Amino acid sequence: MANSTSGDSVVDRIVRLISAFPQDVADLRLSELAERAGLPLTTAHRLVGQLAGHGLLETAPGGIVRPGLRLWELVNRASPALALRQAAMPFMEDIQQVLNQNVNLAVLDGWEALFVERLSRRGSVANRAQVAGRMPIHISSAGLALMAHQNRTLQHEYLAQFQDPYGKLVADDVRTLLADTSRQGFAQLKGVVDPDTWGIAVPVLNRRQRAVASLGVVVPLREMRLQALVPALQTAARGIARGLAEA
Repeated sequence: MANSTSGDSVVDRIVRLISAFPQDVADLRLSELAERAGLPLTTAHRLVGQLAGHGLLETAPGGIVRPGLRLWELVNRASPALALRQAAMPFMEDIQQVLNQNVNLAVLDGWEALFVERLSRRGSVANRAQVAGRMPIHISSAGLALMAHQNRTLQHEYLAQFQDPYGKLVADDVRTLLADTSRQGFAQLKGVVDPDTWGIAVPVLNRRQRAVASLGVVVPLREMRLQALVPALQTAARGIARGLAEA
């Protein structure tokens, strides 16, 4: 695979190009896409043309570029996230019907929680978690529920590199949050992302008692009912785990 003068391969450049689309933005001008990907405009133009020929990107008048349907098709074909979503959806729908609030499903990807599904409806509280969106572990109940139920080696690696860009937390603070989450069996964060909401999440555990996903809700502070929420989430998480095991 040919390399550029900077040493990156064609695959590296393609990944940078496709990854340059920001969350909730489907259309970018070619010039902006090239800038975000750190590529010369001529290189971006050539790669976009090749990817569009395979349906992975689409082009429109005015120099507009957007992800193609072929990309969506390939990502969703036999994806582990698809099996997880299929197992989780009935339980998520039940919880949403009862709470009338946001319900989310996340997996661990690096040092972030990656949200693979979210249910919400009009009138529910603000929820920063978006499908295919990410949040740092330490500011999301989903992330804490996931990391608190990983092996110690991974937890040590995470804490060793931990750095809060805002300087509000240090590794020992996060270590305490993870220990509390592990002991309680659920994670809770009050007003961290939004001052008026409370995030609650429980792990979906495999046979080795490691978290393969987390199931969470975001509710108004005034409606916080841990005694009712946590058992319902834990029951649903066990149901999702059974569905995955049988898939």
